[in-house]
Amino acid sequence: MSDDDKKPARKPLTLKGAQPGEVKQTFSHGRTNKVAVEVKRRRKLVKPGEAPAPEEAPAPAPAPAPAPAPAPAAKRPAAKKAPAGETPQERVARLQREAEEERLRLAEEARKREDKEAKQAAEEEKQRAEDNKKAEAEAAKKAKEEAEAPKGASAEETPAEPETAPAEDGTPAPAPRKFTPVKRPEIKKPERKKKDDKPARGAETPDKRRSGKLTVKKALNEDEGRRARSLAALKRAREKERRMQGGGSNKPREKQVRDVIVPEAITVGELAKRMGEKGADLVKELFNLDMMVTVNQTIDQDTAELLVEQFGHNIEKVSEADVDIQAEEDVDPEETLKPRPPVVTIMGHVDHGKTSLLDALRGANVVKGEAGGITQHIGSYQVKTKGGDAVTFLDTPGHAAFTEMRQRGANVTDIVVLVVAADDGIMPQTIEAINHTKAAGVPMIVAINKMDKPEANPDNIRNRLLEHEVIVEKMSGDVQDVEISAKEKTGLDELLEKIALQAELLELKARPDRMAEATVIEAQLDKGRGPVATVLITRGTLERGNTFVVGTQSGRVRAIVDDHGKQIKKAGPSMPVEVLGLSGVPSAGDVLTVVENEQRAREVAEYRQEKATEKRTALAPTSFDTMFNNLASDLVEFPVLVKADVQGSVEAITTALHNLGNDLIKVRVLHAGVGAITESDVQLAAASNAPIIGFNVRPNAKARELVKRDGVEMKYYDVIYHLTEEIAKEMAGELGPERIENVVGRAAVKEVFRSGKKDKAAGLLVEEGVIRKGLHARLTRDDVIVSATTIASLRRFKDDVDEVRAGLECGVVLADTNDIQPGDQLEVFEVEERERTL
Repeated sequence: MSDDDKKPARKPLTLKGAQPGEVKQTFSHGRTNKVAVEVKRRRKLVKPGEAPAPEEAPAPAPAPAPAPAPAPAAKRPAAKKAPAGETPQERVARLQREAEEERLRLAEEARKREDKEAKQAAEEEKQRAEDNKKAEAEAAKKAKEEAEAPKGASAEETPAEPETAPAEDGTPAPAPRKFTPVKRPEIKKPERKKKDDKPARGAETPDKRRSGKLTVKKALNEDEGRRARSLAALKRAREKERRMQGGGSNKPREKQVRDVIVPEAITVGELAKRMGEKGADLVKELFNLDMMVTVNQTIDQDTAELLVEQFGHNIEKVSEADVDIQAEEDVDPEETLKPRPPVVTIMGHVDHGKTSLLDALRGANVVKGEAGGITQHIGSYQVKTKGGDAVTFLDTPGHAAFTEMRQRGANVTDIVVLVVAADDGIMPQTIEAINHTKAAGVPMIVAINKMDKPEANPDNIRNRLLEHEVIVEKMSGDVQDVEISAKEKTGLDELLEKIALQAELLELKARPDRMAEATVIEAQLDKGRGPVATVLITRGTLERGNTFVVGTQSGRVRAIVDDHGKQIKKAGPSMPVEVLGLSGVPSAGDVLTVVENEQRAREVAEYRQEKATEKRTALAPTSFDTMFNNLASDLVEFPVLVKADVQGSVEAITTALHNLGNDLIKVRVLHAGVGAITESDVQLAAASNAPIIGFNVRPNAKARELVKRDGVEMKYYDVIYHLTEEIAKEMAGELGPERIENVVGRAAVKEVFRSGKKDKAAGLLVEEGVIRKGLHARLTRDDVIVSATTIASLRRFKDDVDEVRAGLECGVVLADTNDIQPGDQLEVFEVEERERTL
């Protein structure tokens, strides 16, 4: 039951007397409540010292007080007794009213107390200011009396007499000086004329006299009746007068001599700007020298020197080479150097286990993702040892074509680890690595790998190293050696200890708190990220947002990625990182230098580009004999166009192709670049009738259409010695059967599933042709080859099938690879071997 059912109905609220009434309250969810309301007289608050109203006085007729005395402290009113028959709601309302009255009473008392304190403080401050003023006046009066004390006695005796006795010659003596205040003279105001009195025509009215400022003309009553000059006219007149006084035609301006920096070539306008002269004056002077030039024409340094001396300035000659950043290193102070991690380069012959050794140290598996199981790029990694020290490793290729990469690796390193297979011995690239290490002048540690094989013979390796003047410690030499097995992971701790010992002897230090310098290890053109350079910091700290110049390219660091693929904000010395934000792909081996601003970076990059263009387009000195010999020779040129995934591979392929030439035929590389094959590459190849060599890259969709239309020959490779062998056979005519790839079908990877413990199955949608079991397959991601493999298993639903046609879905398991992601493209092809025809 609700409260309305329990309580009896009451009379409605009336205005007669102080009778209680009821008010109905409505709440949410249909709930109501009735509250008793009693009308009372408003309580009047009186000020302290005032008598309360007659009706509120406790006595019927209080006696009037003779004087307003301070009221005593207000007492808290006694709690009222609850009326009989009071409901809980009425009691709550009564208590709320009493609490509100008590709050108002306390607030009024506090306000009165604060007003009294503020009034008292103001009176004290006023009294204090009056006392200070009196004290200052007395001090000033006393000082004045002291100052007037030394004057003549006559003045003291007759202070009220302003006149003095006359002198002997009859002239009166001057009166003593008194400091009396002088009243400011009042300006006599003109008399006000009546309304009827109009001024004569041309007469000056008071308003006109007051307008404007007083001038000499007005003082002489000239131009009377004219309109006063405006404020803007007065300002212009003053400005003109100031110009005439400061440096006008009356006073010749003093010549300012400048120090003019003149490069090897400069335009007339730029030279005039640096000299602070007018361009027309310089052109006039050049006309007098019989040189018909304009302001925008370029003059040489000697002509500019004549002009500078003619105009009385000092010349400072600079060459274009001063714009470039000097290659020689400025030495950092010894106190700023701090220890840095060592940079260790792993070198050796192909397939001797260099990358496997690095995988064992890192706990990763890089070999599995490499085509043919051989390294064809420089890999840079940083490894933490058990002691917490960091060691930077560079993994160089071992194939003969990558000589320049190995040379770069030896030049940027501190320690070289020469990996030699215990079952293979000293090979040509091992000898080459030894020569590179000696040329770079860095210490070497010999790691004898594959000790787990039964035919391993480490003593034979040590004896063979003596032929190349490498004497290990066991042979009483100074070169450290260690027997390891990258497969079984034995001897790795001993190798790290020897690296740490060698690094401690070298005392490797660098200055971290300066602008960074780095060496480009590798560079590539990524489809999603643009130009990317892998650099090794040599000194300083590279931070995000730095402006830099590297080779002929410049840029701003947009992101820094470490060897684990994580973005970091800065990188210190001896740290290998990927840098994003370049304007183009630099060459491997270029030096990255952080500069002050973008203007400086662009200036250096433009200068280097000009020099590179001049070097590329310069003609070699020739003679008639050389010209006729070239015309009579039967030298055949073999044009090719090379595109690869990284800059280092481009250099290696170009060098290898040039080395294939002989007296009868040579390779002419039309264009070598980084990135996927584009339409411009196909058009250049079609115009020159040259094949396109794609190394780990593929053409995009538009380029594929042009290839089909123009019939351009495409050659795809993922191992460099396959490329060199085939080009050599094609050039020599001893080719054997030709390997022709016939694309059977293409499919898109929609999803990836697990198949067994290790393998992965790819869910495909066949887009073109057919997919057959056992055929060769090429997995591409963003037109770059991820892996070349074969189809090991082909299923549709749960049934094994031999082929799946276009428009259907299927599942495949690829052999030797698990690097599959949704969105990849699978290209299935047949390799047809037939006799090659020229």
